[in-house]
Amino acid sequence: MLTLLKRPSAFLPLLISAGFLAAFAVGIAQGTLVRQPDEDAGAHLFQLLMPLQLLTIVFFGFSWIPKQPRAALPIFTLQVAAAIVVVAVVYFHHL
Repeated sequence: MLTLLKRPSAFLPLLISAGFLAAFAVGIAQGTLVRQPDEDAGAHLFQLLMPLQLLTIVFFGFSWIPKQPRAALPIFTLQVAAAIVVVAVVYFHHL
């Protein structure tokens, strides 16, 4: 499983989610996370990176689950869960 995590299709979706969650935490800590009438750079990054993240997750699933299901399924589950957490944070905070 650890050797599979070295693949970009395995770790990139996790890095994207971690980056979004870190930016959200920094925004909360600084008090700068408010809904704006016009979208800022963070919203545009979200709109560009989330489809890329989802495509990478699908690519990982199709390429590694048939080859190494025992190692790939936990990583795939973690990727999907991380993406759901990010979307849930944006949805519930009305960002």
